[in-house]
Formats: sequence, C-alpha cells, structure tokens
Amino acid sequence: MSKQIKVALIGNPNTGKTSIFNSLTGLNQKIANYPGVTVDKKEGICKLDRGVKAHIYDLPGTYSLNASSMDENIVVELLLNKNNKDFPDLAIIVSDVENLKRNLVLFTQVKDLKIPTILAVNMSDRMKYKGIELDIPILEKSLDTKIILTTNRSSDWTDKLKNIISNYTELSSTNFMNLDIIDSNYFQNLQKTFPNQELYKLWVVICQDANFTNIDKKFLESKNFETKTLSELKRLQQKETIKRYQLINNILRTGQKIDQSKAVGFGASLDKLLTHKVFGYFIFFLILLGIFQVIYEWATVPMDFIDASFAQMAEWVKINLPNGAMTNLLADGIITGIGGIVIFIPQIAFLFMFISILEESGYMSRVVFLMDKIMQKFGLSGKSVVPLISGVACAIPAIMATRNIESWKERLITILVTPFMTCAARLPVYLIIVALVIPDETIFGFNYQAIALMSLYIIGFLAAVGSAYILNSVLNIRSRSVLVMEMPNYKIPLIKDVLYTIVEKTKTFIVEAGKIILAISVILWFLATNGIGDRFDNPQDYVTQDIELISENDLQSEIASIKLENSFIGNIGKTIEPIFKPLGYDWKIGIGLITSFAAREVFVGTLAVIYNVESYNDSEEKRLELKKIMLRETDANGNKIFTLASGISLLLFYAFAMQCMSTLAIVRTETNSWKWPALQFIIMTLIAYIVSLIAYQILS
Repeated sequence: MSKQIKVALIGNPNTGKTSIFNSLTGLNQKIANYPGVTVDKKEGICKLDRGVKAHIYDLPGTYSLNASSMDENIVVELLLNKNNKDFPDLAIIVSDVENLKRNLVLFTQVKDLKIPTILAVNMSDRMKYKGIELDIPILEKSLDTKIILTTNRSSDWTDKLKNIISNYTELSSTNFMNLDIIDSNYFQNLQKTFPNQELYKLWVVICQDANFTNIDKKFLESKNFETKTLSELKRLQQKETIKRYQLINNILRTGQKIDQSKAVGFGASLDKLLTHKVFGYFIFFLILLGIFQVIYEWATVPMDFIDASFAQMAEWVKINLPNGAMTNLLADGIITGIGGIVIFIPQIAFLFMFISILEESGYMSRVVFLMDKIMQKFGLSGKSVVPLISGVACAIPAIMATRNIESWKERLITILVTPFMTCAARLPVYLIIVALVIPDETIFGFNYQAIALMSLYIIGFLAAVGSAYILNSVLNIRSRSVLVMEMPNYKIPLIKDVLYTIVEKTKTFIVEAGKIILAISVILWFLATNGIGDRFDNPQDYVTQDIELISENDLQSEIASIKLENSFIGNIGKTIEPIFKPLGYDWKIGIGLITSFAAREVFVGTLAVIYNVESYNDSEEKRLELKKIMLRETDANGNKIFTLASGISLLLFYAFAMQCMSTLAIVRTETNSWKWPALQFIIMTLIAYIVSLIAYQILS
C-alpha cells in the first residue's frame, strides 16, 4: 500500500466539510490558492496506522458535477484529470443528515466517475431532534459504499473514518447508475466511439464549458460522433438528475425513516424574524454595531501594546547597536515594517472571530438572503454586505472577508470598492483637518465638525455603491448573479472551528501580504532617510533659529525636518508640488501624501516632523499644538495654506484616494494579479484628484 493516500473532501455548501477537515488534520494544515484563481485550497495531513499519511484536500462546496461557478469548476476539473498531482485516491462525500436526498445526487455522480467513495452523514446528533432514523446496513448495501455518521459535537467517529481511509482499496468503485436509461442510443454510440474512456467521465466533459481534458467538440466531430445542441444537452442533464432522484428515493424508502411528530425546533419562527423585510435589517444593523464596537474596544489594547513594543524594540536597537546604516535599516525599516504588519493582527483576528461565529451559527446565510436583492442592483452580492461594513474598521480584513462570495465578478467588484469605505486609519487625518477648517459651532443643536465627519462616512459609502454600479456595467466578466443557496440549521459554533478560522486567516495575511508590506516599508524608509546635497548632509548649518537659545529637543526636531525636506522623498514632494498646487497643497502636504502611502495615519505624523512638533503622539495636547502651527502656516506670498478650500479639498482627497500600501498588498493577494490593485490605485487617485480639484476651485 502507498505510504500516502490523497483524499478529497467533497460536499454541498454548509454540510460541515470544514469541521470534518479540522477533526482529521488538527493544525497540520496549510492554505493556498488554486492556480489562476483565489479560491482557498485547504490541505492537511492525517496520520493513519502503520506510518501511513493521508493528504486531505478540503475542496470548495459544490451542488453537483454540472459546474456553474468557479468553485464547482475547480472540483470537476480535479476529479476529471488523473494527471493532476492532487487527483484523489479516495473521495469522502460529506452530506447533511437533514438534506440527505439532495446530497446523494453529488455522491452518486462522484461514484460514477469510478473513484472509491465514502459517504459521511454529518450533523448526526440532530437526528433525534428531527425524528430521523437511518438503517446504515441497508444504505451501505444499496449505495455500495461505507457510511459513517459524523458530528462536530464529538470526535468518537474519527478513528473509524481513519480506518476506512487506510483500507480504501477494499471499497467498491462500480458505478451507481447506467446512463443507458437516459438515452440508450446516444450513450452506446459514445462508448463505441471512445471505447477506452470512462463513459460518465466523457459525459461530464461534454457538458462542461471549460476544457478540462483534451476531448472537445471538434475532436468529437472528427470521430463522426453525433453532437447535440446546448439545449439538448441541458435536457439530458435534467433527465439524468430526475433519474438519479428516482433511484435515490427508492433507496431512502427502506433506508431512511422520518417521523415529523418527533421533530422539535424553533428555526422557522426565528427565520421569520431575522429575514423580516423591516425587523431583519434592524437586527442586522444592531448586531454589526455591537460587533464593531467590541472590535474597537478589544483591539485597541493589543494594538497599542504592539505599537509600543515595536517602538521600544526599535529604540533598543538604536541605543545598543553601533550607529550606522544597518542599525537604522533594522530599527526604522525592518522592525517598523514588521510592526506595520503585526499591528493589524488584533483587528483581523477579532473580525474573523465574529464572522466565523455568524457563519457557524447559520445567521450569515440569513443576512445574505436578506441583503441580496438590494445589493444585486449595484452589481454586488448579498455576501458583499459584511466586507463593506467591515471596511469601516479596516479594509484589509474586509477584503479578506470577500472569499465567501462565489461569483468572481461580484467578489472582484466588492474588493475594488471596499477601500472607499471610511476606515479607522483615516480618522487621525480627518480629525486634524476638520478641527483646522470647520468652525466648532452648532446649528439646530448639531456640531458642524460632527456633521462634517459624518458626511465623510456617507460619502465613502455612496462612492462604494456608486462605483460598484459602474463596474458592474463596464466589467466584461461572465458570472452567475442568481443567488442559489439553502438556509443551514442554527447551531452553536464550536470553539475549535472558530479558532482554526482565526489562525488560518491571520496566517494568510502575515505570510502573503506581510512580505509585500515589509518590502515597501523598507523602500519608504530608504527614501526618507537618504538624500544628496549639503542641506541634507549638514542640516545643522541651515537651522533658522539661534541654536544657543533653543532646547536640544527643538534643535534635533528642526534638524530632522530639514533632513526630511532634503531627502529623496522630500525632493519628490517638491517635484510633484506643481501637480498638487491646483488642489491648494504645498510641498509639505505633498510629502505627507507620499509617506501616507505606507498608512493613511502617517500623514499627521509626517506633518508633525515637518512642523517641528516635539515628540508627537496622537494625544489631544499634541494635536492642539500641531493645529496651532498649521494654522499659522503660509506660502511665499503670505497666504494661509490651510483654509476652508484647501481643507475640504484634502478631506475629499483622503476620502477617495487609495492611500494604503497594506490594502494594495492584500488586493494583489486576493486577486492573484497586480493588474487589479494597479487599476484600483490609478482610478481612485484620479477620482480623488478631480473631486478635490473641483472642490478647491469652487471654494477658493
């Protein structure tokens, strides 16, 4: 026997494949993407007896082998291609005990591909609550397979399943259904034309739009094989499905008993409330409000700790290592860059914890159903709601949350428009600019500054849905937009499954996006700490104040400002000043725009360095100090830099622009291409520039 067994976990969505995968593999998992697409590819190791290892592949959910989506195509392509390195020796079909009849359609299709197949009937603990009884010996004989009852409430079944996997060669690989009962002449001719091919495999290939094998329509025609039109093939597929259901019904008449009088539950009543056309939206809003309030409160403490820890680490390196370029690179480039990655972990972990709880409990499917009709009008999916609202906290975990959107077009649109949502990183910029240019006065009891801040959130949302509407019209991508789904049963989420989700999503961000963020951080550090010319090399000679009359801290602050002004990034700021001049910005704001590409909140810290604010932090005292200095700032003609016109222009620029390398990195990871983040960056920057230009020219 081979020392490695390849096992494919296959099943309809919401049947609990992930729970079985986690039970078999534990933490021996890795997450990757299928070549050319970004659907999760979960792979884990399960140790069996006698040193044998099983490679478990958790495939995307699919309803049948009649593929109609990217997820289903991936499953079909793997099962048809024996040359694929992941082609399974064994398939485990995971079914939901309450939807056994429908799940058995997929089981019988996979079995007809002559792949050894096990049937895992999941959520078996619910049988007594639903009045369901299964005669396992009869079902095993009728389906010609091994059946195991599984539940995520215990792991007693795992050893039995591992034993069946170890002895998979003893499983029958005979087909379930004779295709002659669908159209005897057609399938007999097909078998005669291709005598060395598996008949059902040929049929599945013919029905697919994608070219999964070397057999295509032209090859069929070259063999003088009778071809059928698309509508004729569809009718044969429908007939196949009907015949399968007839055979399955006959089996279940003796193998399954359902006594509705014994069934208990409150799911239907709860559904009426959670999917109500009025109360459903209100409940969802309250749940999200509570989630983001908790995320904000819980994530603040660990994020502050991470920020302080990396700052102390960088300071320790500067103090204890010899002065030089390598020390500065380590302290200000690498450590700061890693800190910029790690600081997002609390938000990502908490957000995916709550998303996992909503999904595992069954509530997320109700939200999708509730929101889908509205979101479809904008080219989005009902599943786009959570990523969009998550973007108010941070676009990075929000974009990662789009992975459960099946339609590639809807998922891509959601990824592209989510950065328009006002994230927490924009708040420091908004707060300082709003305080500068918006009067601290009230109208009808409402503060002007509060109204301005709320307006920026509304603008972000309108930009997101408006852009989605436009993208839906211009993107030439074929994609199913009809939502086909079932409402899973309500259940209490398992802690281990939630923890697995948190670990997987966090690890994906650190490994995939982290390396890109770190690289860009080092580049920005180099540009900000290096330059040419005497003003950069000897900044102390150009201090404008009397050195003997100012403190050492003020002196070092002004020296740092001069060095930054004459660094490579400072020179870039002066070079691009003519571009931003029509928006009302000087070269100092230009530097802030460039450095804030690392993270939007860096803008305020950059201005603090330029304007010599000693030991700047985000405290109220330091913000007031920076505000006073910025209010006094003038150009060469004595005109104030920060006016209502330039302030509104700057606010709008940050509302629309893609000023976050972390978001670009995660977009590249999720789309598996630099094309989409590049287009996203260019288009959002152009929108920001045009809107800011119009606002400044009108108000000035």
